[in-house]
Amino acid sequence: MKATGIVRRIDELGRVVIPKEIRRTLRIREGDPLELFTDRDELMLKKYSPIASVERFAEGTAKSLNEQSGHLAAICDTDAVLSACGQGKKALMDKPLSEGVSELIASRRSYLANKTDGGDILPVIGEGEDYTAQVIVPIIAGGDCLGAVVLLSSEEGAVMEASAVKLARLTAEIIANQFE
Repeated sequence: MKATGIVRRIDELGRVVIPKEIRRTLRIREGDPLELFTDRDELMLKKYSPIASVERFAEGTAKSLNEQSGHLAAICDTDAVLSACGQGKKALMDKPLSEGVSELIASRRSYLANKTDGGDILPVIGEGEDYTAQVIVPIIAGGDCLGAVVLLSSEEGAVMEASAVKLARLTAEIIANQFE
């Protein structure tokens, strides 16, 4: 655990303010759920991710999606890549999402881009990426956006076919149904 040197007092209702610098660093926004843990005399807060609670399911889902589509498949929560399967998965695993993908997920819109068609490929994690085609589908359950299903290709001239888009949408629906 990293000491910040910041001290806050608890008010009469038991509330404490998390400093803006820490919220920005940890990507905690207004309305985000936090999980509380205790260990003897320590209190720990962790940003809650419903998808992370079904991690094994997400791993199996990413593997199936990769096998069916032939593309690098990833399951993300709203902040990071939780599970990936396919060539290039190590570069994505447990990395924070780029600002562009986080905003896309928050907007609850699907995104399809193919370089061969002049599409703008969004960086998923923002470092060392060279993808030629991508589809990003948000996972929405109970009105809440929980994350996204991502399919990526690095092959020259690759195009995300309609079947891959349908597969990503179906996968997002299946994951969302785990929370309803």
